[in-house]
Amino acid sequence: MKILVTGAAGFIGFHVSKKLTSLGHTVVGLDNINDYYDVNLKYARLNELGIDKQAASEYNSLSKSTTIPTFSFVRMDLANSDQMAGLFNQEQFQVVCNLAAQAGVRYSLENPAAYMDSNIVGFLNVLEGCRHNHVKHLVYASSSSVYGLNKKIPFETSDSVDHPISLYAASKKSNELMAHTYSHLYGFNTTGLRFFTVYGPWGRPDMALFLFTKAILNGEPIKVFNHGHLERDFTYIDDITEGVVRIIEKDTTEREKNDQLYKLYNIGNNKSVKLLDFIEQIEKSLGMQAIKNHLPMQPGDVERTWANVDELIKDYDYKPNTPIAMGIAKFTEWYRDFYNV
Repeated sequence: MKILVTGAAGFIGFHVSKKLTSLGHTVVGLDNINDYYDVNLKYARLNELGIDKQAASEYNSLSKSTTIPTFSFVRMDLANSDQMAGLFNQEQFQVVCNLAAQAGVRYSLENPAAYMDSNIVGFLNVLEGCRHNHVKHLVYASSSSVYGLNKKIPFETSDSVDHPISLYAASKKSNELMAHTYSHLYGFNTTGLRFFTVYGPWGRPDMALFLFTKAILNGEPIKVFNHGHLERDFTYIDDITEGVVRIIEKDTTEREKNDQLYKLYNIGNNKSVKLLDFIEQIEKSLGMQAIKNHLPMQPGDVERTWANVDELIKDYDYKPNTPIAMGIAKFTEWYRDFYNV
């Protein structure tokens, strides 16, 4: 298939692009390479996909990979409606995987406008591109953040998600509503994936595992919010990638027959891990002790996440299952190698 992957220079988008091309699909990666975090890491990911920094830096110019014949890249902003319309019209994608977004719960308190531009206006442009160019299936990233103040554990997609506690979460809930509307009005398949705390090699520097690893290796204190009384359903990147690709590749004919154009799934490890246990595994992997600075709860954070993945198992015979110790070990090995520590 010919597939558009937005956010291709990002953590999940990079891994998904790499997997799809290895399976023989033709992938066009899109990213605006913003400076929310170190752009050198984004360029390094693209370099792994055969796109050099000079080619990746050019706006609105489709660059072919030098090593992967089925991958090309375009630097473009989702919020630019004219350029997005032109790309969709030119390339005629069969499937779109929208992983681009302004990420981060805490940053949404500082720069709310960035979330509106990328996560709302940008997503609308993706939907419009699908609508006008006969895209068969839109697979898009939602987030476990949509569950907000939900007290029922584990989280199920049938739960009410009407009480988000960050603008990031509200933008992801909005994406789900927008996708439902477009599926209903224009008759194409949309699948929303609520990711649960993704971690692993090539991860984002603003995520806990990256921050903790860097600080511990530098002998600096780590920030332990809510005095460590947090729990997360940490999900390894390879498990996320496998789930996304299975959903992209599955024939949607049966869904269309059964009038199930709109679907939502949790993708998580189906296990809640205490933050202090997570930190202990990082210490074991590095062979070093963390200096812990215990802090109160951060605005916008939730105390616990835990994914019910029964629907994913039923429809795709798939469940993430990488043990936390194995996933952390793979990350710290990559980190030491990438940063020459």
